[in-house]
Amino acid sequence: MSTFAMHGARMHSVLAHAPTAWYRKTMCTVVILRRPGHDWPILLAANRDELVDRPWQPPARHWPDRKNIRAGIDELAGGTWLGVNDEGMVAGILNRRESLGPDDRLRTRGELVLEALDHADAADAVAALADLDGNSYRSFNMVVADNRDAYWLRSLGATADGRIEVHELSAGLVMLTAHDIDASASARTRTYLPRFLAAPPPEPSTDDWTSWEKLLAGREHAPDANAGEAMTVVTDYGFGTLSSSLIALPAMHRECVGTVYRFADGRPGEAPYYAVAK
Repeated sequence: MSTFAMHGARMHSVLAHAPTAWYRKTMCTVVILRRPGHDWPILLAANRDELVDRPWQPPARHWPDRKNIRAGIDELAGGTWLGVNDEGMVAGILNRRESLGPDDRLRTRGELVLEALDHADAADAVAALADLDGNSYRSFNMVVADNRDAYWLRSLGATADGRIEVHELSAGLVMLTAHDIDASASARTRTYLPRFLAAPPPEPSTDDWTSWEKLLAGREHAPDANAGEAMTVVTDYGFGTLSSSLIALPAMHRECVGTVYRFADGRPGEAPYYAVAK
């Protein structure tokens, strides 16, 4: 049995012991604040929800042929869920609902983040990604940004004839989960989007991310939802929030400052954030 097949069997075991349909809705979260003209035009926060026993390593320069990329590595498939490059881009991918787990008949979605970060410009990256065949991957949401542009990419796989849609993000704050941007169908979004909108934005220049760190560690969920719709997911059946990231991209006139990349190697609120080595 292949590694993917064994992991798929483990996934089915997890789902069999999970509360009804929680896994169809639960997935990672990305919050992105776009502020054109600001010293820090892109702020991004992300929690990664995944099988506890899926092997991975924290962000570093893991790829000898892609030395400009800093990202966590999924040791099972070789891709990543979120990363940055030395040219000032950030890219991240999220599984859409009902697409959890690997499929050895398809390509890994984690390679799309690496392909995006092969580019020096977000617009060029999304143009290249939009030409790919979405049928080769399970459905996904993706964010790609630099200090000038930011995009949400959506692929519904075979149900949309393999099209990968590209949507430019306007100025302001949005939240992305396993659903569409700011979707009210997501109980997590209904609970936490208003809180992020009301919170004071982080200040990367002084390393003050307190407001977002507290929200990322949240374990509250809507009364009509289960614990899988909290911001930090904790379960008894081998699935939950494994790590958290905070990223800031500087404006062009501040590029000498460099990208801010902070990472919590564990559940936010329990594991401290640290600066990812440059």
